[in-house]
Amino acid sequence: MKKIEAIIKPFKMDDVREALSEIGITGMTVSEVKGFGRQKGHTELYRGAEYMVDFLPKVKLEIVVPATDVERCVNAILETAQTGKIGDGKIFITDVERVIRIRTGEENESAI
Repeated sequence: MKKIEAIIKPFKMDDVREALSEIGITGMTVSEVKGFGRQKGHTELYRGAEYMVDFLPKVKLEIVVPATDVERCVNAILETAQTGKIGDGKIFITDVERVIRIRTGEENESAI
């Protein structure tokens, strides 16, 4: 099993969720996060004073899938989240050792 974490622009979330749903992904965790990479931040004007906004709003999507589904998920995210502009985000893929569904006690692939 693999865990896919994708950091994307907030306005792309609905498109990504829909694309993942179309390939059969039924569960995910979504968090509103802030961060920066090469994009750095930007300056804003508030009540006549300019200030630096260091952390930009992003959405973090977490999905655990069987290893056989990783490429389909990654491709769905890439195709829908990519704008071609700086700040599109990143995808991280890590191994998952064990999953347990709390309600039933099911484990591993039957728990996802």
